[in-house]
Order: sequence, then C-alpha cells, then structure tokens
Amino acid sequence: MKAIQSGFTPARGAFAMLVAAAVLALASCGGSEDVSLLTTAGAGNGTGGLFGAPGRGPSPVALGGAGSFVILAESGISNVPTSAITGNIGLSPATGTKITGVGCPEVTGTIFTADAAGPACRTEDAERLRIAVLNKGTAYTDAAGRAADYTELGAGNIGGRNLGPATYKWSSAVLVPTNLTLTGGPNDVWIFQIAQGLIVAPGVQIILAGGALPQNVFWQTFSASMDTTSSFNGTVISQTSIAMKSGASVQGRLLAGTAVTLIQNVVKAP
Repeated sequence: MKAIQSGFTPARGAFAMLVAAAVLALASCGGSEDVSLLTTAGAGNGTGGLFGAPGRGPSPVALGGAGSFVILAESGISNVPTSAITGNIGLSPATGTKITGVGCPEVTGTIFTADAAGPACRTEDAERLRIAVLNKGTAYTDAAGRAADYTELGAGNIGGRNLGPATYKWSSAVLVPTNLTLTGGPNDVWIFQIAQGLIVAPGVQIILAGGALPQNVFWQTFSASMDTTSSFNGTVISQTSIAMKSGASVQGRLLAGTAVTLIQNVVKAP
C-alpha cells in the first residue's frame, strides 16, 4: 500500500525506510507536504487500453443496468426548477409520486418509474428499474472491496491535490474545500472509497486533466453533497443520499441508496 504523502513514490528496502523516517522527522519539525504533487499511479491496467495506450489504476467498476441512468434513486428524486438533466432518470422501489419538481422539458432522456405514477412523460418499467437498482448495489460492493493503493490521504482533506489513477480509501468523511485535479489518460481509472460523507465546498471544481474521462472516476461513499456552484466529475455510488445545492453541476452519474435532491442543477451523463 502506498504512503499517503501526495507525490511520494514508495520504494523498497532499507534505503526507503531511511527516507521515510527522514520525511516523518521533517514533518514533526513543522515541515509540510506539497499537496500539488501528482500521486503515483496505483496497481492495475485501468480500462485495459480501450482507447489505445494501456491504462493505469484499478479496473473500472461494472455498473450493469445502473450505467444507463444519469440519476438513479430508491426513495425519491426532488428538484427545484429549473435544472437540465441529460440522460435517463429512474426511481425504484418508491412510487413515481416521489419524483417531485422534475418537469419533462428539463430531462433530455427518459423518466422511468416503477408504477403508473409520476411526471406525465414517464415510462413505466418496473423490471428494468429492479435490475438497475440491483446492479447499483453490486457496483457499490465491488467498489468498496477493491484493494487500496492509498489510505487516509490528507486525513480526509484532499483540496488542492493532484491525484493519479489509483484506489484511495478513507475511514472518515472526505472534504474537498479547494479545487481537486485528477491527472491521467483516457484509459486510467480512479476509485474513491469513503466510509462517511463526501463534501464538495461551494465553487470547487473536480478537474480532469491529461485526457482523463468522467466515466472512469468512481466515488463510493456513504453520502454526498455538492455545494453551490461546484463542478463535479465522476460516478457517485452512495449508500444513502446525494444532495446538489443551487447551481452545482455534475458530469457523471448520481446513483443513490435513498434520495437525490436537485436545486437548479446541470447533470449530464458522461
């Protein structure tokens, strides 16, 4: 497992142990890590070269039927207009009456419900939704079970960092108070395992650099909150709720174990 200092490449042998001891000694004397340094890529081949060059980092999380939705929730989907949603949205097992505030013109895609209730433009498809929700749960378990390359990075504060493709794990909540950059190519993959909540501060951007793609970024978390005007990338697979505040945007997917709440947001499938 890699050391948690951003940009520090773990080596092996006695010399590496001496270097590590020196770094710890500097830190104890008031030194601080440079969070802008790019972390070393983790184990794995990413997508396996789907777009040419070999990938790095873990293999992607298989979403199955959940991957055909940009928003998928189990207890409710609420919206304060006007939002712009590009992709399918679905709710199950809750009744379609629990989709509130979502106007048909706001969705470029299909609104799927488990029964004959909800927005006028809905499509009833209980079986498709049942499978998608089941696949969502499988994806959550898959993401949570991956071997971590980095643990407890930044003690849960990852603002200002530049993270290479890898699997990152925290036993705490994760806060992104300033812009976060994910640098890698189109075949590289990131998995973030967050035991508690994911919190993105107002106006903060999750930046993809070097050709990284939002469909290759996975945030497995207990809950998620994207504050006002934040700009987010990747698929959120949440055990409970996902809340987007006014003006926030996402390029990715919102897959919630309970509810998804929107307030004048832009949500676009990758």
